[in-house]
Parts: sequence; C-alpha cells; structure tokens
Amino acid sequence: MSAEAADPGAPLRRRSRPRIDLRRLGRVALRGPVSRDRLPDAISHVAEAHRAHHPDADLTILRRAYVLAESSHRGQMRKSGEPYITHPLAVTLILAELGAETTTLTASLLHDTVEDTEVTLDQVKEQFGDEVCYLVDGVTKLEKVDYGAAAEPETFRKMLVATGNDVRVMSIKLADRLHNMRTLGVMRPEKQARIAKVTRDVLIPLAERLGVQALKTELEDLVFAILHPEEYEETRALIAAATGPDDPLETIADNVTHTLRDAGISAEVLIRPRHFVSVHRVRRKRGELRGTDFGRLLVLVGEDADCYAVLGELHTCFTPVISEFKDFIAAPKFNLYQSLHTAVVGPEGAVAEVLIRTHRMHKVAEAGVVALGNPYAQDPAAAPQSEPSDERADPTRPGWLSRLLDWQESATDPDTFWTTLRDDLAQDREITVFRTDGGTLGLPAGASCVDAAYAQYGDLAHTAIGARVNGRLATLSTVLSDGDTVQPLLAQDTASGPSPDWLDHARTPAARIAITGWFSDHPDEAKPDPETADATGPGTRGEPAAATEREAPARSRSGPRPTGVVVDDPNAQVRLAGCCTPVPPDELTGFVVRGGAVTVHRRECPAVAAMQEIGRAPVVARWADGEGRESDAGCRVTLVAESFGRPRLLADLTEAIATADAAIVSATVEPPSEQRVRHTYTLRLPDAAGLPGLMRAMRDVAGVYDVSRAQHPAPAG
Repeated sequence: MSAEAADPGAPLRRRSRPRIDLRRLGRVALRGPVSRDRLPDAISHVAEAHRAHHPDADLTILRRAYVLAESSHRGQMRKSGEPYITHPLAVTLILAELGAETTTLTASLLHDTVEDTEVTLDQVKEQFGDEVCYLVDGVTKLEKVDYGAAAEPETFRKMLVATGNDVRVMSIKLADRLHNMRTLGVMRPEKQARIAKVTRDVLIPLAERLGVQALKTELEDLVFAILHPEEYEETRALIAAATGPDDPLETIADNVTHTLRDAGISAEVLIRPRHFVSVHRVRRKRGELRGTDFGRLLVLVGEDADCYAVLGELHTCFTPVISEFKDFIAAPKFNLYQSLHTAVVGPEGAVAEVLIRTHRMHKVAEAGVVALGNPYAQDPAAAPQSEPSDERADPTRPGWLSRLLDWQESATDPDTFWTTLRDDLAQDREITVFRTDGGTLGLPAGASCVDAAYAQYGDLAHTAIGARVNGRLATLSTVLSDGDTVQPLLAQDTASGPSPDWLDHARTPAARIAITGWFSDHPDEAKPDPETADATGPGTRGEPAAATEREAPARSRSGPRPTGVVVDDPNAQVRLAGCCTPVPPDELTGFVVRGGAVTVHRRECPAVAAMQEIGRAPVVARWADGEGRESDAGCRVTLVAESFGRPRLLADLTEAIATADAAIVSATVEPPSEQRVRHTYTLRLPDAAGLPGLMRAMRDVAGVYDVSRAQHPAPAG
C-alpha cells in the first residue's frame, strides 16, 4: 500500500492520474508565453483537473494569470532547485483537484506575484478584477511578515482577519502550506520542526474546521514524518506489511455490494485506506491492529434517503456494532461534514467501519468550503447594491470563525492570542444552544453558562449571577448540552464583576479573555469576597441558585440599602429581589439565602414557587409602617412594554418615562419579531405611589399595547 493510496484525503479520481513532474513543468515554464490560441502546456494539467469539476469553466483568465505569473517569477528559483513558477502551479493544482472555482485558481496562480515581484495590486485589479485582487491581497498580507518573537502570532492574527472576509483566502493558504510541507526536506531540521509544529497546532485544526479533509490528512502525515520519524517509519512498515491479496476488507466489501444490489439500492462500495496518522491512532487505542483497521468501507449513493436505506440493509444483513453508529447527516458537524458512520461484523468476526454518504456529501467532506464555490457571486436577478462596502457578508462563514474574529480583537497580547487560538482550535466538537428570543449560540462542547453569557452579552456578562437552562434555574457552572435553551441572568447593578472561579468553567476564548481582562483592571477583586462568595459560587445544577443570585448585585461593594421591609429577625440583612422588584403595596414573601440574608419577593414571583419546591421555608415580610420607599433613593421597579414597531418609538417611550419623573437604571430592546418589539426598563421612582401613573403614561404612547411588571430579571444595559 503506497503512501498515496494510504491517504484518504486524496480525491478518488486522483488514482488514474499520473503524478506531476514539477521539474518537467519548470522546464516547460521557462519557455515563456505561447500563442494566444492555445493553453500553455505548463497548466494543461490544472485545466484538466478544473474541467473535471467545472466542465463549462472559461479557461481564458487562467491562461492570462499563468502568463503574468510566469513572466513575473522568471529567473527566481526555489530552495529545492525548481523554477519558482512551479510553486504557484502546484498550489493551483491542489485547489483544482479539490474543485475550487476559477476565481480562486486565478488568485492562486498570482498569490506570490505582489509579494515577490514587481507586479502591483493595481495591475492585478486592472487585469483580473476586484475579486482576484481581493484574494491576492488577502494572501499577500499573510506572507513573510517579520514581527520578531511575535512573528507567528501576528502572522496568524492577520490570517484570521483576512480569512474572515473571504474563506477562499484560507483555502489558498492551506494549499500553499501543503506544497511547502511537501518540499520541506531542503531546509535545516530545526526549521523543519518549527514549521511542522505551527502546521500541527494551527493550520491542521483550521483545515479541519473548514472541512478540507483532503488537505488536513496529508498535512498530518507530513507533520508526523517530521516530528515523529521513528513512529512514522513503524507505521509505514505496518501498512506495507498489511498490503496483500488476503485483505479482509475486500471480502466484506464484496458482501456489502451484493447485499445492496439484491436490495435494489444503487451504490458504489469502495475501500478507503486510512492515512498514516489514522493508523497510528488506532494502534495506540487498540494495541494489536486487526486486518480491517487499515481502512474503512465507503458507500456512495445518490440521495439522502438512500443513505438510510443502506444503513437499514447493513444492520439487517450484518451484525452491527451499535456503539459505533453516528448520524452526521441529521446533525452535521460544524465543519459542514455529513455522513453516516457505523460498523458491522463480517465473516470470521472481522469488524469493518462503514461510511455512508451521497456523492455531494463526499465532495464536501473532501473539500469543505472549497466545494462551496464563490460565496460572493452576484445573483444576476438581484438588484445591485446602491453603495459599495468594504465589509463583505459571507453567508458560508462558520460561526466559530466569527467568534475567532471577535475575540482576536480583544487579545492584544500576542502570547495570550497565540495560546488562546491553539486552545480554541483544539476543540473538535461544537454544540448549538438556543436563546429565549429564538436566536442561537454556537459554543464548543463542554461550554458552560458562563460561556453562553459572554457569547450573548459580551462584557455585560460580568454582572451574570445565574441562568435558566431549559426553563429551570441553574448555576453559571452548569455545562450545556447540544439543543439546550439558555437564558443568562444578569444583576441590575452594573458595578458587579465576575467571580474568579468562572475561569474554571469558561471554555471559550471570548469568556476567558473578558474575565481575565476584568481582573487585570480590578486587581483588588481577584480574591473572592466572603460576603458574596456563596452567591456567585458554582452551586449544584437544579438548585435555584440563580434566583438567590439575582436578588442582590453580585460582588457589590456598596453595602445594604434601606428597603422599608420588616422581617421577623431585626438583625437580618434584607434585600429586595431583582427578579420581581417589589414595591408597595405588593404582598411580600421572604427567604433566607446563603450568607444569612433575607431576600424579599413579590408573592406571585415565579422564584417563590421554585424556592418552595425545594423545601425552602418562607419568611414573613411586610412593608414597614410609614415606609414603602427606599429611603431617599426612592424605589426601583422593572417594567416590560410590548409594542408594535415604528419609528421614534424608543424616543417617545423614554420621554414618557422622564415626564413621570422616573430615572432609567437600565433598558433592553429586543430585536423585532413579527413587527412586535419588547422593551424592558429598570426604573427608579421617587415614590411607589407614582407607579400606576407611570404605567398609564407608557401605555398611552402610540404603538404600545401592554405594560406590565416584570416577572423575571432583564439584562442590564
């Protein structure tokens, strides 16, 4: 079994195409331009691979790009001895075999011209248009940047920014690195090791996240050979020894083919050899390798429904290994990957892993975002944009990439950026959780409510004091599962800050950077406050910690304020619950919370029922005679206004609030849903007696159809 055959990343059609001789191409390239009526011989193989995926592609632009690249690089040589033009040719061939569209291939041919020759971006734009110029500029920004000790972090920060605007930039960069890794043998061993480590830590995970398995698997093998040469040679020997006429996978593949044919299912059954790193991982996991561990069966069908039909036949006619079944069609991976995974027991107890997918799924599994074509191609039927914009909205950009772009701006320190980038890319699975407003959050597996709070509210999450997960109160340390509905709960005191133990529960770079930054700005807060440690501690899932946490500003240093509420224990600290903001003449119920304080709720507050469900005994609480206001500070209340969307609605509502002599402590306006808008205001009134008049004034605003007291806390700000 050859190294090429052992590479599952190689497209199947490669097996019939002979390996390209780059030295011969170099000699052809040195002959210079040819006549306009035929394609240069040096890129005929690129054209062949491109036409295999895009039969109607116009190759004229490729010819012009090659002529410019060849003439610009003429006289330049690579360290390996070939003419430099062989490098952009090889990079372009890699992308062509993956199915990249013409614009990407054109930019790939030109990707080093602006950096290494006299060609300018203006010339590229004039000859090839804005798209090619944009891609060439993006790749150029990643090349040969000298930042001293911070060279790698800053280079990859630029790479992320460029990739965020167009994922094709990263596609070219990955192909560029693959060809450089193929020819790394001419460099000193220490430099080979340094490049291999960066490739392992950053580029391979990026290739995985972009779904470009064909590049990822070959890069893994090349890095494996450099960093672990002895284990690589052992694995190579094992693969060579396993090659022979008595391959047990052949027998199982024949049985599967006959089974599907008898069932009337049109399918192509192939043996998919594992690449070196995959074999090495299986060996470390199982110790003794079985004959079927050197490959897997790949079943390709026409339609999604056929995948499940194949699965049914296999599980009916063979003994399935149920623990190996995974459905990535119903729940695709975050990198676009779709396939059914199973394992069946063949003759003599041999276990074979089986991948079932459509031809389209297979193309995307191999090429990832490269297979999506040009995400910015204009629809001819669409109206042209009135104004050009430098910001390019990419409908195919993965959510994890958007998050990387967000937090890389916050990680100003190169070491922090580099460490956080590697940690984030090490996450190999992503979950989706739902917000209560109908939106979604993409988070790494193992993320907690802390991560959800920062993903939804940014720095406002510093005031988080709990969450609701699937409608139940939960602590911030609660680990989220795929499909959960999460509602982070924020304190109403914007002076609150995070707890140090949040770093133990944060899994996302955004959360960790924000928390670390807050403590850097507040060095005195790095140690937990004994008075509030319980209120912000991890707690236990199912305990209504969030209810108690929301009742007082977490980590507030201002001390208790007079509440005008009397409880049985005259020495107890009394707090008004932030979840229902009781004011006179509301009927009250109190509960003793951690730390001995008594938190007072409106009697109809949902938190009261939650407390009673877990056996918390209520405390008798009442408004003090002649009281009912928060001393000279007045009373605080949270109101929810439901309205129809219209211009100036927010301005009219805030004017009505100001006219009623109420001060706005915090306000939240949720995104419109079906032309309806929900406003949540936390207000301070001079006296509770003014509350009915305030609510009437807000209802009188045109478009507002309801104003009510909040039954749950609103996000601050």
